[in-house]
Amino acid sequence: GGGSMRCALLGDNLAAMAMANGWNGIIVNGCVRDTEDIATMQVGVKAIAPHPVKSSKRDPGMRDVLVSFAGVQITPGDWVYADMDGILVAPGQLAL
Repeated sequence: GGGSMRCALLGDNLAAMAMANGWNGIIVNGCVRDTEDIATMQVGVKAIAPHPVKSSKRDPGMRDVLVSFAGVQITPGDWVYADMDGILVAPGQLAL
């Protein structure tokens, strides 16, 4: 996403697929659409902003790669915790 505000990178269909695959959440370095529908799903979504325009879906995406944005690096195997106040990345599971 590169922090783009030009279009939405995630909508309700992709969020539903993530939920069906057992994902707990999605962090988008960009915009999302269908926010009212996504808010009713059992998958957390963090994004920069809502945007009504769909993306072109021209790239297949990658998995298990280093991701870096907002000054934070997320590597495969990291644990990511999020709530309404923010996001925390840790190299392993945190104990409560």
